[in-house]
Amino acid sequence: MYNDQSRRCALSLCCVHRLRLPATDISKMVEVKEAAPVAGEPKLSKSREANWPAVLFFIHIHLLSLYGTYLLLFEVKMMTLLFFILLTSVALLGMTTGAHRLWAHQTYQASTGLKIMLMLFQTLAGVGSIYDWVKYHRFHHAHFATDVDPYDYNQGFINSHLVTRLRKLSPHQEKLMQSIDMSDLEKDSVVMFQKKLYWVLYAIIFVLLPLNAPLEYWDDSILCSAFVIGFLRYLVVLHGSWLIESAISVWGLKPGEKSPPDSNAIFILTKSFWPHYHYLVPYDYKSGEYGTYDSGCSTAFIRVWAALGLATKLRTVETASIQKALADAARTKKDLKTCIDAAVNNQQLPEEHYLNRA
Repeated sequence: MYNDQSRRCALSLCCVHRLRLPATDISKMVEVKEAAPVAGEPKLSKSREANWPAVLFFIHIHLLSLYGTYLLLFEVKMMTLLFFILLTSVALLGMTTGAHRLWAHQTYQASTGLKIMLMLFQTLAGVGSIYDWVKYHRFHHAHFATDVDPYDYNQGFINSHLVTRLRKLSPHQEKLMQSIDMSDLEKDSVVMFQKKLYWVLYAIIFVLLPLNAPLEYWDDSILCSAFVIGFLRYLVVLHGSWLIESAISVWGLKPGEKSPPDSNAIFILTKSFWPHYHYLVPYDYKSGEYGTYDSGCSTAFIRVWAALGLATKLRTVETASIQKALADAARTKKDLKTCIDAAVNNQQLPEEHYLNRA
């Protein structure tokens, strides 16, 4: 059922290019227009200064991870290797199914127990509290593909993935950031507990417990623990987390590109419209962070949690709703995103449909 629906949904979305709806290229489909400045307000600078502590920190993380890679290949014990894979996997799961799909976009609802588990997993990523990460991510969505977007994919992968992490937000961006609605997370006791005690949780869950385990339980060396479980793990999780915002530069089609692309990149990367679909319909739980749709570990885990009754009210877009939205957009010349949102709100699912599970 899922694969058939995905193919039909993909076919429908591809029609967007052929129909030439009001938006004439991919980025314009999710274009955001900034509000006009209030008369009398001073014009804030849009220039971004270098964040030198972040620059030095990331340089050291990358350099120290080189030695960690050597130890991983030639020195570590098998248990340390397996522990490295486990910690990296659950941290990224905390970012994709937790910080991103659950808290940033509310693609499903989770029980308190599942929230606590995902909060602990997200802490293992070491990228800041859920609250702060979600605020940045919602800001990214609110100003997607504009010069205000700190991860603007129009400036290329290197900028959206790495360079932007080494700069502070501009005064203009800081001002706009204040308008991001975080009221839902402020009512979430799990999120606010982590926000309040983040650095204590970080020290214990991210640093002390992982570094101690190889030394305490299977007698690996201090070097292997520090450089593999410490620095190299952090590097891998950082880049995996950063890809949530920059993946569109890797797997997404650029304006004017075809699918499949007219290049040999098709043999290495599967480029499609799905990364752009996420910006049209961010509340679809099936949207993969790394260029996929309706597949991948994160989506599978959400379904497992739903089967166990831990995740409820999973949100997605039925094929019929997509088709209706495309037809409405072509007929009325309205923005495609507006038409999709309207079609989803009027979506009538059968009573026995799995998405209706309470």
